[in-house]
Amino acid sequence: MDKRVVITGLGCVTPCGNSPEELWNSLLEGRHGFELAPWFPEQEPDSLNVVARVKNFDPTCVIDKKEVRRSDVISQYAIYSTEQALKDAGTDFKDLDPFRVGCVIGSGIGGIETTYEEMFNYREKGNKRVSVFTITKMIGNMAAGMVAIRYGFKGSNFCVTTACASGTQSIGEAFRMIKHGYLDAAVAGGTEHSDIGFCFASFNNMKAITRSQDVDRASIPFDAERSGFVLGEGCGIVVLEEYEHAKARGAKIYAEIKGYGSTCDAFHETSPDPDGAGGAMAMRLAVEEAGIPFEQVNYINAHGTSTHMNDITETKAVKAAFGEHAKNIAVNSTKSMTGHLLGAAGGVEAIVTALSVKNEKVHRTLGYKTHDPECDLDYVAEGTREMKITAALSNSLGFGGHNGCICLVPIDD
Repeated sequence: MDKRVVITGLGCVTPCGNSPEELWNSLLEGRHGFELAPWFPEQEPDSLNVVARVKNFDPTCVIDKKEVRRSDVISQYAIYSTEQALKDAGTDFKDLDPFRVGCVIGSGIGGIETTYEEMFNYREKGNKRVSVFTITKMIGNMAAGMVAIRYGFKGSNFCVTTACASGTQSIGEAFRMIKHGYLDAAVAGGTEHSDIGFCFASFNNMKAITRSQDVDRASIPFDAERSGFVLGEGCGIVVLEEYEHAKARGAKIYAEIKGYGSTCDAFHETSPDPDGAGGAMAMRLAVEEAGIPFEQVNYINAHGTSTHMNDITETKAVKAAFGEHAKNIAVNSTKSMTGHLLGAAGGVEAIVTALSVKNEKVHRTLGYKTHDPECDLDYVAEGTREMKITAALSNSLGFGGHNGCICLVPIDD
């Protein structure tokens, strides 16, 4: 018999705050996390780019200095966020068999800063100057591994690497393992650190990054004047728990995960399939697994990157999945304030979706002003909207054509 799966804890590190409370307040107040800064050492002082950086992050609040030296930033973000999420959930799951508690934390790139630094050491200083910790810091699965080591979670543990869909698909895979009885609980989400010029240069050279130097008009999803995404970083972790276990311990429940859809465009390395069929099918699969009418979905936290093709394609996908009902769905983009957190985006946006369901509020798509006739849905442009959410989707679309979607509903006792 399938189990019900609920979200009982949240933790995050983002350009809009290093806790779910800070993030949520920033979104409701319409405060983005953008700044103008140079990306490259050789840049002229007046040659700046809009960035979305994590600020005031101190890993030593939860990790000792020795462990900080042995870990990449992606692992530090994940441990920090998991510590928050478990405290929020009010449990360390010591009452459960440790082999029944899992950890699925995705990363689109892995420890790219470690890779960059140690490649420099190898080329410029010689092989003996490469750190003994290089491999364990750079591999993407180490965030999940270090979280499990810290908390003693011995159940299924892995890293989903599906570019910008990594966080959402990590949560979806963890959901399925609890639903089908392989686990009783899990921590899941995504983590990414991309605040280095090498990473920015690659996205910039493929013309994915915005050329705007106006922090208020840089990440403007679905707006006709959008010119690309703002590169960001961070982490989002949720605690997933089998409903009866959560209920028995009196846990606070944010939302229930009812469905998960995962597809591939099989079209192009970076461009989405223009007809949106892959994204539409991911949404359909999530709603069908949830076992609810399509008309029950009234909110979508969109992938919404602020790139020309993504926003048109995702709009088409929503209309293909929901038909005439699409015009009745509130669609917003958290990236309008956080920027694009790559493999961490889905984890952070799942947190935002859960908070929206719990608090019956949907944040605005900040910066949306100019109508694009090819993007003609309700993008919550007017400000924070109070609304009872009957069912919500959180979408993520990644390079390689990866599409992920999770379906959340209010808890029904």
